[in-house]
Amino acid sequence: MRATDRSKQDGYRLGRVVLLVMLSMVTSLVVLNGLMLTKTEAAQRRGRNWDGYPKLGGSFELRQTALNAGYNEGSKEGRRDHGKRTIKNYGDFKSYKNADQDYSSKLGSKDLYQRYFRMAFESGYETENPSSSGNRNRDSNNGNNDRGREHWGRDWGQYDTYGGSSELRQTALNAGYNAGIKEGRNDRKKGHRRSYGDFGSYQKATDDYSSKLGDRELYRRYYRDGFENGYEDGLRGN
Repeated sequence: MRATDRSKQDGYRLGRVVLLVMLSMVTSLVVLNGLMLTKTEAAQRRGRNWDGYPKLGGSFELRQTALNAGYNEGSKEGRRDHGKRTIKNYGDFKSYKNADQDYSSKLGSKDLYQRYFRMAFESGYETENPSSSGNRNRDSNNGNNDRGREHWGRDWGQYDTYGGSSELRQTALNAGYNAGIKEGRNDRKKGHRRSYGDFGSYQKATDDYSSKLGDRELYRRYYRDGFENGYEDGLRGN
């Protein structure tokens, strides 16, 4: 075989190897992209497809009412913030904290209703303000987690007062702050942040609660205030 023919064959073989390597790389990137589907993308795909949300129990009516109400509120706030080019933590919204819009005792468990409501709120918010999740991650990496939030640490006198006894307020703020700073420190080690509503302790907000303290819903409101400040402090390395 002449040297020129052998050279051509070697060139063809090399070309095929390069092509196969490139195809393999493209396939890997496609698979990786699918595996790295972000929470925001998942939220946008779920939208108003209630079947795409987790089923935590409760009646069909409870679940549907909560998801619909939460999504509507989240979409409204997301559109508003998108127009202002701003991003807020979910816990900054009163409707997210209370998570009781359209709720009726006839539906069943209020705690369960609130969990559904907050899931849909986050989905609606991120659908209308799609840059929010990415910016949350960038803020965490840059150490800029507060977005203008006041940081009061354990100075309970700086927190809002909604009523109730001093013992109720202090117990709730302390329990919430302890839970929040613990989760914040854990997320700092992992190099990311999460929404407050992602934490079961924030959703329940009943750590250290006793009926002797008084109103449970008031306790939960104080608890979440403490949790949010504790979480932000934990993310900052306090």
